[in-house]
Amino acid sequence: MRHRKAGRRLGRNSAHRDAMIRNMVTSLFEHERIVTTTPKAKEARKYADKMMTLAKRGDLHARRQALAFMHNGSVVAKLFDSIKLNYMDRNGGYTRIIRTGNRIGDAAPMAILELVNYKESDSAEAQTTA
Repeated sequence: MRHRKAGRRLGRNSAHRDAMIRNMVTSLFEHERIVTTTPKAKEARKYADKMMTLAKRGDLHARRQALAFMHNGSVVAKLFDSIKLNYMDRNGGYTRIIRTGNRIGDAAPMAILELVNYKESDSAEAQTTA
């Protein structure tokens, strides 16, 4: 029985799962949008929202807590300096999950996990129009 055991196991042991979630959250704040499977996106969303809450708090202790989780100083600096400014008036719900269908090889349900205020860059728009 799984009584009171929250979270998805995702077919991995705990160390692998923790490392994968940390890498996904780091990539999310680095690129502001990632493509992954739906269960992984739902699990990473929890931690991304917690990191955004730490960034909104903005003190030194919060920065160190985020750095202990993400292990990439440049991404933490980006989160605390530029990304958080777009979300100061929002009380939660910083990420969006867009389901994109099933993957060709194994029919896994795929999704895009992105920040709510994500906008396509001008270079990506120029490539699609050309």
